[in-house]
Amino acid sequence: MVIRSFLFLKELIIDLQKLIRVISVSARRVPVPDERFDFLCDYHKPASKVPAYLNVVDIAGLVKGAAEGQGLGNAFLSHISACDAIFHLCRAFDETDVIHVEGDVNPIRDLEIIGEELRLKDEEKLMQNLEKLERVVCRGGDKKLKPEYDSLVKIKGVLVDEKKHIRFADWSAHDIEVLNKYLFLTSKPGIYLVNLSEKDFIRKKNKWLIKIKEWVDKNDPGAPIIPFSGMFEQKISEMEEAERKAYEEETKCHSVLDKIIVTGYKALQLEYFFTAGPDEVKAWTIQKGTKAPQAAGRIHTDFEKGFIMAEVMHYKDFKEEGSEAAAKSAGKYRQQGRNYTVEDGDIIFFKFNAGAGLKDAKKK
Repeated sequence: MVIRSFLFLKELIIDLQKLIRVISVSARRVPVPDERFDFLCDYHKPASKVPAYLNVVDIAGLVKGAAEGQGLGNAFLSHISACDAIFHLCRAFDETDVIHVEGDVNPIRDLEIIGEELRLKDEEKLMQNLEKLERVVCRGGDKKLKPEYDSLVKIKGVLVDEKKHIRFADWSAHDIEVLNKYLFLTSKPGIYLVNLSEKDFIRKKNKWLIKIKEWVDKNDPGAPIIPFSGMFEQKISEMEEAERKAYEEETKCHSVLDKIIVTGYKALQLEYFFTAGPDEVKAWTIQKGTKAPQAAGRIHTDFEKGFIMAEVMHYKDFKEEGSEAAAKSAGKYRQQGRNYTVEDGDIIFFKFNAGAGLKDAKKK
């Protein structure tokens, strides 16, 4: 099992690695765009519409020596600890009015600096905790903490001895529990946003793109790379709709903000199911692999405690059949038990024992 599959989702937060003030995704809470949600809202015309959301923290980037306190240093790195994934925003445009802290534009160098500063901070945190455990386990004979100590020793082999990021190694189930406890920075998945000039974005050509891809393929294989232009996004955001459409047709380019948001959401191993009706259409965020009772618990804890069944329609079936009644007639409206694994886009109605939660509460 690789570390990407178990990231502990404290808060649904993505941390922008460098400042991204020029685009609207810098808002702290952005809705996740989804045609399925829009269709359900158009169909039911509900009084309340609640999409899935992605929380974004917009903070300045790292400089060389951040792990030792340079620049924002420890304050910046402490912000990342509370996040679950990282957008690495790579500057790939030349602009004399926008000064680069290193003196010139070189996104490969910047990525190397960021990666090493994150690793060094993890190394510092690891060694501090390893020394504490060594005193109580090796010298004090504490057998209870021995498994945690052994896991940290294994992590040291990857992080310190091999100088690799934690997420690239294979870990046992116990190692994963320990890693989730410490929230190491290099365990977090990354998405690489390449900020181009408007000219390069429109012509789909930039001297750094191939080099960045080669670097990511070597150092973070499989990680998404999304080219975009902050200047293009800013320009079209200030246009009236008709003007924007005309400009997009002229340039044959469109905003990629939706793609950035959706990619960030999926990087966290998240999905959502819908509850839908005339009162409300709502997307409920869950982690992939969530069982029906736990999904019900996202709505209310009593739903999970008193879970009886989930009545489920797949979105595709609902759309194809045209209504809930038609889906039932076609045998596509199913009753599922507590072992059912919720699928992305399921439309669910939960049945539960309303008294179960009260009884459990009294026993406590």
